[in-house]
Amino acid sequence: MACRIAAPDSVFLFVGANQRPIKTQKFAGQCSTGFNGFAWDPLLRQGTKQNKFLVHSRKSRTVQAVAVPAVSSAADGAEYRKQLAESYGFRQIGEDLPDDVTLKQVIDTLPKEVFEIDDAKAWKSVLTSAASYALGLLMISKAPWFLLPFAWAWTGTAVTGFFVIGHDCAHKSFSKNKLVEDIVGTLAFLPLIYPYEPWRFKHDRHHAKTNMLVEDTAWLPVDKEEFDSSPLLRKAIIYGYGPFRPWMSIAHWWLAHFSLKKFRPNEVQRVKISLACVFAFMGIGWPLIIYKAGVVGWIKYWLMPWLGYHFWMSTFTMVHHTAPHIPFKPSEEWNAAQAQLNGTVHCDYPRWIEILCHNINVHIPHHISSRIPSYNLPAAHRSIQENWGKYLNEATWNWRLMRTIMTVCHVYDKEQNYVPFDQLAPEDSQPVAFLKRVMPDYA
Repeated sequence: MACRIAAPDSVFLFVGANQRPIKTQKFAGQCSTGFNGFAWDPLLRQGTKQNKFLVHSRKSRTVQAVAVPAVSSAADGAEYRKQLAESYGFRQIGEDLPDDVTLKQVIDTLPKEVFEIDDAKAWKSVLTSAASYALGLLMISKAPWFLLPFAWAWTGTAVTGFFVIGHDCAHKSFSKNKLVEDIVGTLAFLPLIYPYEPWRFKHDRHHAKTNMLVEDTAWLPVDKEEFDSSPLLRKAIIYGYGPFRPWMSIAHWWLAHFSLKKFRPNEVQRVKISLACVFAFMGIGWPLIIYKAGVVGWIKYWLMPWLGYHFWMSTFTMVHHTAPHIPFKPSEEWNAAQAQLNGTVHCDYPRWIEILCHNINVHIPHHISSRIPSYNLPAAHRSIQENWGKYLNEATWNWRLMRTIMTVCHVYDKEQNYVPFDQLAPEDSQPVAFLKRVMPDYA
C-alpha cells in the first residue's frame, strides 16, 4: 500500500510494507483511523514500520494531516528515491535489482579490456605511492607544528595507496606472476603493520558473502542480543559505532588477523609467514625510527600517518556498504547480484584522494568482479552506468552522508535494516546525541 499524507506546507510519501517518511522537516500530525501520530527529526528515521510513526522530537508543531490513498507508479517511486537520496546524502538511490538477474549477467556486459592487467600501469601505481609517501615524510620533517596535521593527512592518505596495491595483489589483479603479487602485497602491507595473508583470507570471504548477515567479514550491523547483553558492552558498542567509528578498523585489524585459531588448517602456514614478516618489520623498523628520532619521532613519522590510514580504511569501508536502505540479509535470502550491484555504494572523493588511493572508491565494479585492476575501475564503472545505471547507489562525499551512517546505521532489524542506538537505549546514547549536535547536516 502507498499513501500520501498532506499538510498545509508539506507532502510526505510512504511506500510499501516498510513505509518510510521522506521529508526531513520536524513535524507532528494526527491521521485518520489506522494511522498513529508521528513527529519528525531533522535526520529522518529510516524504515519506520507501517502504523508505527512514533519518533520523539524536542520541538514539534502540530498540524492536521489527512491520509489520502495514492496509486503507486514509477513516477512516485522515482520521486521517493530522489527525496530519500537527498535525506541520506546520496546522489542517487537505485531501483531494486530484479531477482532473476544473475551476477554473471552483469559481468558479461563489461568490456573484456577492463580485466586486462597492464604491468606498466601497475608499477606506475607503486611509483605514485612511493613518491607521495616519501613526500609526506619530507613534509613531516620540515613542517612547523601547526602544519603537521596537514602533513599527516597527506602521508596517511599516501600510505593508504600501499594498502590498495596490496589489495590488488590479493585479488590477483596486479601481475600475471603470482609470486610477484605475493611479494609486492606483503611488502606493501608492512608499513601498515598488516599481515598480508590473514587479511587476504578474510577479505576473500567479504567478497564471497557481501552484505550477508553474520558471514560477511566487514562492517556488520550490531546484533541486538549482543547490544543488550551487558551495560558495559553496550556503552563500548555505542562509542565504537558512533564517534570512534572512523577508526574502528583498528579493532578489526587487531581482533581478526593475529590469531591462528581464526584460520583454516590449510591457511595457517601462509598466515605464519605473514605474521613473521610483520613482527620483523616492527622489531627492526620501530627501533630504528626511535633510535634516529626518539619516541616523539616514532609518533610523528609512523603513528600519526598510520591513524590517518585507518581513518580512510574505516570510512571508505563503511561508505561502501552502509546505508539505511541497504539491507544485510541472512544466507537463505541472499542474492549475489543484488548484494554486489545494489548493495555496494560508489562515492566520489576529491581527485587527489582518488589518485593517491588508486580508485578504491570506484567500488561497484570491484564487487562485480574483483579481478578488475584498480586502474581499470573507472572504465568499468562507466560501462555499468550505461547498462545498469538505474540500479546503482551513488554519492559524492558529504557531511550528511557521514552523519547518516554514524547516527542512524546501528542495530540490525530485519524489517527496518537498522535501528539507531538512541531509539533503543536513549539513556546511554549521549555520544550519538553529541554527533547530531556537532556534525554538519549538508550535502
